[in-house]
Amino acid sequence: MKTDLNTLMQEKNLDALIILGDAEHNPPMYYQTGGGHISAATLIQKVGQPPVLYCNDMEREEAARTGLEVVLYSKYSFHELVKKAHGDMTLFGALRLQLILNDHGLSEGRLGIYGVIDLGFGFGMLSHLQELMPGITLVGEASQDSVIFKAMETKDEAEVERIRKMGKVTTEVVGLVKDFLTSREVDGEENLLEEDGSLLTIGSVKARINLWLAERGVENPEGTIFAIGRDAGVPHSVGRPEDKVCLGKTIIFDIFPCEAGGGYFFDFTRTWCLGYAAPEAQALYDQVIGAYDLVLENMEANVPFKTYQKLVCDYFEECGHQTPITDEAPKEGYVHSLGHGVGINVHERPFSGIYTTDDHMIRPGVVVTLEPGLYYPDKGMGARVEDTFWVRPDGQMELLGSFPYDLVLDMKKWKK
Repeated sequence: MKTDLNTLMQEKNLDALIILGDAEHNPPMYYQTGGGHISAATLIQKVGQPPVLYCNDMEREEAARTGLEVVLYSKYSFHELVKKAHGDMTLFGALRLQLILNDHGLSEGRLGIYGVIDLGFGFGMLSHLQELMPGITLVGEASQDSVIFKAMETKDEAEVERIRKMGKVTTEVVGLVKDFLTSREVDGEENLLEEDGSLLTIGSVKARINLWLAERGVENPEGTIFAIGRDAGVPHSVGRPEDKVCLGKTIIFDIFPCEAGGGYFFDFTRTWCLGYAAPEAQALYDQVIGAYDLVLENMEANVPFKTYQKLVCDYFEECGHQTPITDEAPKEGYVHSLGHGVGINVHERPFSGIYTTDDHMIRPGVVVTLEPGLYYPDKGMGARVEDTFWVRPDGQMELLGSFPYDLVLDMKKWKK
């Protein structure tokens, strides 16, 4: 939680955090500010002190809504700094950041760097800054081990409520998609039809998904996986827009929208066959459900997440599938990890990969996905089920968005 930041900074021997970039769609900055139309901002947080936000004058009222102390960039003369930088905007940025750091008494020490900005500009500015301020050490961290990610790992009840509301929106839209698909007419080749008689495509379904999400005030910045047949056998194949939606083939529908402005995400997957399922697809799906149920039956708090990845791998191996235990990069069978944390990032701590460290735990306060799957692209099929859970303070798992697990969806205007 955010209240852990000070302790985490001390553990990493950081004197301050520097977060750069916009307040929207920039997880570290959003986490500290709560979002808002604030562009090209700078946030400084010294260890043991509250953060201070620096921003453009035109966005002063947006910045004030964050509740943070706000300092306007106009405190530092733009024209004088540009002149001193001879028009080099990377040097200009470094000169201004030097003044900001000096105002915080940070002419030396270890400073963690975070945020989303243009890589070229950031590299140039920070290179200049290091030359201007030889007493500081700029610290970059791998995201999954950074102090920001570790603070984000556990959520308070207000954060969980926002994720829960996203779950409600998400499952509502999934229900609309189900109702739309099952109400379609079907031609003689088992293809679904639009109202005008044209073939229904993946692209058309996705357009409706985006519309229904937008009507509910949420965003879909990462896109949606709606993949049929062979594409359903490749876990992150999003589905080709021109592909026809038809009966019998497995469809993996993985949807992960977020609050407007880049806030909290939800993550959810169902696998469907319209009208009927081939016996092999049904058997594959039943094994995925078997793995999902096995995890829920055994999951306990304060256990490394990878423990349950190993449990699923062992189960799938017994069923005759390849897994990451026997093949570091399998192309079929069980090819990924069991789940991940969810928050302001769609993928965040804790992670469940076989080689993650033991501190990636199912601890009280985390919000995680469980998403076992099996994939056989050459057989034209795949299956995955995914739900998002909160580990409550009492250690119990709470499902944050529910929806039926039926593989076969009955078509209202078609009979086999």
